[in-house]
Amino acid sequence: MYYKEYGNTGMKVSAVGLGTMRYDEEDILAGRFEKCAQIPLYALEKGINYWDTAPFYCHDKSEIVTGMALSQVDRSKVYVTSKVNFGTLDTKTPTKDDFRRRLELSLSRLQTDYIDFYHMWCMLNLDSWEAHMEALYGFFEEAKSEGLIRNIVFSSHMQGNDIETVVDSGKFKGMLIGYNALNYRFRQSGIKKAYEKGMGVVVMNPLGGGLIPEHPDTFAYLAKDTDLTVAQAALRFVASHKEITVTLAGCTTEAHVDDAVRAVEGLKEEPAEVVAGRLENAGVSLNDLCTGCGYCDNCPVGIPIPKYMDAYNMKILMGKEKAIEERLENHWGITKDKAAECVACGACEAACTQHLPIIERLAQIGG
Repeated sequence: MYYKEYGNTGMKVSAVGLGTMRYDEEDILAGRFEKCAQIPLYALEKGINYWDTAPFYCHDKSEIVTGMALSQVDRSKVYVTSKVNFGTLDTKTPTKDDFRRRLELSLSRLQTDYIDFYHMWCMLNLDSWEAHMEALYGFFEEAKSEGLIRNIVFSSHMQGNDIETVVDSGKFKGMLIGYNALNYRFRQSGIKKAYEKGMGVVVMNPLGGGLIPEHPDTFAYLAKDTDLTVAQAALRFVASHKEITVTLAGCTTEAHVDDAVRAVEGLKEEPAEVVAGRLENAGVSLNDLCTGCGYCDNCPVGIPIPKYMDAYNMKILMGKEKAIEERLENHWGITKDKAAECVACGACEAACTQHLPIIERLAQIGG
């Protein structure tokens, strides 16, 4: 396994980390948690010492499963994360007791006395970040002073320039962001600023929400002149940035773990502009593809926006209008008609982590 320094913390973490929101669905629903716990145990055997979890993952069972594995290993050999925000506290005016109850629940589920990296979770924009800072940051500091958390970090879906604002606050040891071969242009300035400030940078969604491995022919250029699969090459693209510390891979099976490990064998780190520069004009390096995060699924008139945006991806990838209707009919079992009911309220675009023109796309689909 290839290891990197996590910012200026002195911690050495694996270049790929285990994302724990992909435990086997059937096993989770059947309560076979010990079976799921074999995945992080296998990952550690392969050298993956960074495990990322959170409340609500895997029907709110991810922390429990991850804790089962954590209890079976030398705690000092693993760096474990969790997350908190207004959503996990079920209030926008949380008290210290609200924060402490959620933290203690995570600690209990993880069967540990401390969390290595505790995230101020899912900052969609600067307004959200400022509200969370005012309400929660003091509680983070108190928990850190008591040794319950080791590092205060944040996760974000903001664009690069907004991420820079958060980084410049000097309040965090690291960050978790979405970054991949599709959206690297509008997040790159943020990761570079974090690196310059001595922060760790962890990347989620390195496979573009599954878009990359689901369309291997389209993204074959990523693996050109390598002996890697397209998915492995996509992971390697992210991990090879010197500014990026950990690339998270969501793993359901041991084979997924093996793929992630293979992706960083003999890794060579280079500056972001060098790594990303190789993609320019090499293939569909598009910031316009929806990565399926689902945050837009809040339509007041009930339009299933994520499904329509997924179908619009097919138009981008295949270059034909008919691909939208084919995707809607064959994959989602719906028609284009509902898209025409859009009232252009803007709620979806405000929530979109990629700032896509959703209203315009719905008009095209439903027109």
